[in-house]
Amino acid sequence: MADTLKEILLDSSKRPTVVEDLGNLIDEEVEAKSGVSGTVIKTGYGAVKKIKPGMITSAVDSLLDDFTAALEPFYADFKASGTSDFGSYLPTRSSEAADALLSVTDARAEKSDRDSIKKVYDKLRPKGKENVEEALPRLGKLIDKHAA
Repeated sequence: MADTLKEILLDSSKRPTVVEDLGNLIDEEVEAKSGVSGTVIKTGYGAVKKIKPGMITSAVDSLLDDFTAALEPFYADFKASGTSDFGSYLPTRSSEAADALLSVTDARAEKSDRDSIKKVYDKLRPKGKENVEEALPRLGKLIDKHAA
């Protein structure tokens, strides 16, 4: 198992597969949402995908370095803990990990010059932490897969 997330996720030979897998994870997480808030999320996500096809994959790729840096301290703690399953470990730090990941997207949204993207992001952001926390087990398992 690699020692750092940078080694796992940012290796140029693995990056396209990592980006594709993360895009699929996002699609699966959105599809799994239900109820009124799920409808809002699905509608917003669909709008983003309609505005610019391929935007999700492009966004994942452009944010991957920052997401990796945000999660690196959690991965270092995981490695030091001696546990072998990041998919189970990451949810034990769910609030902190979600905040770290959302700080990346918040900063990117703030810098965007596309009002349509800002509008959709602002609409989805209030439930963002809850949604990210729900995705952490799957994200941790995806990282485990690429670390193997």
